[in-house]
Amino acid sequence: MEVYLIRHTRPAVEKGICYGQTDLDVTETFESEAALIRSVLPADIRFVYSSPLQRCRKLAEHLFTHPIRFHEDLMELHCGDWEMRHWDHIPQEELQPWMDDFVKVRVPGGESYIDLYERTVARFRTITESALPAAIVAHGGVIRSILSHLTDTPLVESFQRFPLHYGCVAKVNPVERTFEMLSNIEGPKEQHRPSRLEKK
Repeated sequence: MEVYLIRHTRPAVEKGICYGQTDLDVTETFESEAALIRSVLPADIRFVYSSPLQRCRKLAEHLFTHPIRFHEDLMELHCGDWEMRHWDHIPQEELQPWMDDFVKVRVPGGESYIDLYERTVARFRTITESALPAAIVAHGGVIRSILSHLTDTPLVESFQRFPLHYGCVAKVNPVERTFEMLSNIEGPKEQHRPSRLEKK
């Protein structure tokens, strides 16, 4: 009995902007991206859960005719005072403590990665206690949290271990604690920190 983790399609936001719980719309490529996602999903998914943010809600409603359960604890990391600011414009003294330990240090006015992980895993456990198969339409941070939980991967290593692209789909077995990537088509490189610190 599986759970399908589905990341939203490409959001309508300029590269280099820090966003988490900002309610972004999707780009004009939504239909084609959603078609690729649908092509790898089975027809027998019975229960659907989603972040309420529209980039996830639109995809969930597009893919499924079932009633959808929306949960705020499936939303992306709350980026607090940095929401919709360009990474390169966040002062170094404000950014450095978080860069030094983004797992435990909270974004000013927002969350840490461990905050996101704890609320996400709690919701995932509740979902897996219900009837399966199910689908979760959510965000990169949420999906990385679930995969880290299943595989006992340290959060600090999760970005390297799980390079999730927009529209990716992972099938997980919560009992065996395994996962399989069904689709992970690489798109434009994302930016999660100032450009001077991005890997070349």
